[in-house]
Amino acid sequence: MSITTLDGKHFARMIQSGAQNLQNNVEFVDALNVFPVPDGDTGTNMNLSMSSGAKEVGTKETENIGEVGQLLARGLLMGARGNSGVILSQLFRGFAKSIEGKTVVDSEEFAAAFQAGVETAYKAVMKPIEGTILTVAKESAEKALNIAKTEKDVTLVMKAVLEEAKASLKRTPDLLPILKEVGVVDSGGQGLVIIYEGFLASLEGKNLPNVTEVQPSMNELVNAEHHKNAQGHMNTEDIKFGYCTEFMVKFDDNKLASFPFSEEAFRNDLSEFGDSLLVVADDDLVKVHIHAEHPGEVLTYGQRYGSLINLKIENMREQHSTIVQKTEKPSLPKKQKEYGIVTVAMGQGVSALLESIGATVVLQGGQTMNPSTEDLVKAIEDTNAKKVIILPNNSNIVMTAEQAADVVGKDVVVVPSKTVPQGMTALLSFNAERNLAQNKQEMTNALENVKSGQVTYAVRDTTIDGIEIKKDDFIGIHEGKIVTKAHSSLEAVQLLLSKMIDENDEILTVLYGEETNGEDIAKLEQHIDEKFEDVEFEIHEGKQPVYQYIVAVE
Repeated sequence: MSITTLDGKHFARMIQSGAQNLQNNVEFVDALNVFPVPDGDTGTNMNLSMSSGAKEVGTKETENIGEVGQLLARGLLMGARGNSGVILSQLFRGFAKSIEGKTVVDSEEFAAAFQAGVETAYKAVMKPIEGTILTVAKESAEKALNIAKTEKDVTLVMKAVLEEAKASLKRTPDLLPILKEVGVVDSGGQGLVIIYEGFLASLEGKNLPNVTEVQPSMNELVNAEHHKNAQGHMNTEDIKFGYCTEFMVKFDDNKLASFPFSEEAFRNDLSEFGDSLLVVADDDLVKVHIHAEHPGEVLTYGQRYGSLINLKIENMREQHSTIVQKTEKPSLPKKQKEYGIVTVAMGQGVSALLESIGATVVLQGGQTMNPSTEDLVKAIEDTNAKKVIILPNNSNIVMTAEQAADVVGKDVVVVPSKTVPQGMTALLSFNAERNLAQNKQEMTNALENVKSGQVTYAVRDTTIDGIEIKKDDFIGIHEGKIVTKAHSSLEAVQLLLSKMIDENDEILTVLYGEETNGEDIAKLEQHIDEKFEDVEFEIHEGKQPVYQYIVAVE
């Protein structure tokens, strides 16, 4: 059946279908990461962003397509994570602006909305790169404009948009050599194609393959458990299991040989330690949330199957007592500070180090866990400061930080730090006596004074920049480029240091991750002493996931 006008109800169904299709294909999009490192998060970021938009659309039923567009734009804005999520939010921000005030749209207005989205997204990106989601959006929008000149059926215009998006996606390796070298298409472009597939399926009244009901995330499940738990405990002494314990177990093949993993048996065994138990497992790891009286016993049990990562243990009795005291005696509002600094990092040790050199709020995030616009807005508010500086410490968070600064609309600036070492250097350059513009300039200039490096492991075989890499090799990354590989993380960091340190460098700082052992640290100290005797160095326990070592050289 031909659809000559598109109303709010139809568009809302398209959005839900697009969001669902993306959710079903998150792992596929994540796997298109150019680098073979465990930080492929484009699919995850786009999914969380699109899900936020779809959720907002679901809060109001309306036949007015302009209103639906505004709901989508608002949800995407606040839920945007990572560069891909921010660009997606900008695409539909422009789309929504184009249909604002309209009850329905015809095929030409529908096509024009895609084009308006492209124009908004390109303006939002300081240096647009072709061969990415931007190109896929642009070329498919151009196709829509041409088709809509003669085609009145909205469904057929959407079909043309999808066909051109797929063709454009196939061409992305021709525009970005790194994609061709690694043998993948652009991950953000692929995510957009998947959303468009959902749009078309909705218009055609079809069900996409493998569509499942939206499953709540682990965080949503945890929040639900905490809500139920809070309802059941009116007095602190009523709390039977006093420690909220969350962690992940990254499976170890050697340990699994002795203790084969069964999710059902694992869940049953853990249920003996407490209540509010949640267990979510996949092929590589298992996530756990439990309220236990002896969390150490829970962690020891988990270690049977592999290494522990992302640990968080909170004393619920202390929390409950604090809440009760605050309820009984409201505190006076705190005096607003002149300056606040928000920074992003993962790992207790890294966070503590950043706080010790001046960070007001350290938001937990980074590779694989990009904070949303809303997360950053809340962090800005938590500083209770008149002027706020944001240090993203990750290239994939810079755009989100800038979007959050725009949302807040007060004296907030972003210093575009792309690594933790850059964030540290910028913090040390802050001077409370300067005005906001001066601080931004000086802190931004300071980013050039530090060299950044990381060591992590490869998640697949590949060849990049002439280096042949095998799955599980450890790789050294210098300023975003893979420069070395090794069979151990210790060897990788030693090789990385030899690539990074030259005769003009004076200071070396190393942050080691949660999976790095003490024996390797002792060997690394000895290596630095012998190899770089003129360099002053400090080694800190960062406890960060993903990266075995983070290196700063000045």
